[in-house]
Formats: sequence, structure tokens, C-alpha cells
Amino acid sequence: MSVKQIVLNQYQEIVDRAQERVKNLTAPNEGWLRSVRKALSMSGVQLASRLGVTKASVFNTEKAELSGGVTLKKMEQMAQGMGCRFVYFVIPEKPVKDILSDRAKIKAEKIVTQASYQMALEAQALSNKQLRFEVDRLQQEILRESPSDLWNDK
Repeated sequence: MSVKQIVLNQYQEIVDRAQERVKNLTAPNEGWLRSVRKALSMSGVQLASRLGVTKASVFNTEKAELSGGVTLKKMEQMAQGMGCRFVYFVIPEKPVKDILSDRAKIKAEKIVTQASYQMALEAQALSNKQLRFEVDRLQQEILRESPSDLWNDK
């Protein structure tokens, strides 16, 4: 196994572990800021005082969280004001290997379809069984090689 493949596997394991831990986690209806503040029995006025801002600023930030208009820095400041730590995740909807496999299959199907079209023009068309075999074979080859153009749409 190449060093590149070892490093790739390590990244995939990190992402998959995170995905597994939080895959069912959803934000509360009121947002994390307001929910945590309420769980701590902390009023908006008290949090504002701890942060050195106005009560309106706290409520505006909580509202901005719900609309996606709050910055990461502001989320971190609010969390610290409540004695919390702010974290965020970008996680895939499913395991990384499944996403890569799906993408490799799309790539393989495109290549096989293009080749099949050319072969049909030359009266050398493959059967459906042969086409499926070639797609599967090429998909595995793409996964093994991890080509840099995997995510190119051309």
C-alpha cells in the first residue's frame, strides 16, 4: 500500500468516525444557542452581561443562527459566554467509501457508455452483461487508483 493510500485511509477513518457519532444529530428547533442558554437557566440579559453586549445583540445572534446568518466567530463567542465550547462539523451523508464508490461508478458508466457508443458504430457492441461487467471492473480500478480527476465532471 502506498503512502498516499495510507494517508487517504486515515482521512477516511477520521471522517467516518465523526459521521458515525453525529449522523443522527439535528439542531433543535430554537437553535443551539438558545437551547443551551435555556438548559443552563441563563437569561438573555445574563448572557449579554457576560459577553459585554446588549440583550438585543444576544437575541439577534440567536435569530441569525436559525437563518444561517451568524458567523463562526460569533457562535464561538456566544458559546464561551455560556461556558461552552463551539464545534462544527462537515460530515458526509454516508460513509466516505460509499460516496467514493458511487462516484467511481458514475465515472465508469460514463467511460463505458462512450466506448460502447463508439463500438456500436463499428458493429462491435457489447451485451448488457458485458457492459455491466466492464462498469464494475472499471469502477474497482478507479477506486484502486484514486485518480485526481475523480470529481471532474468532464
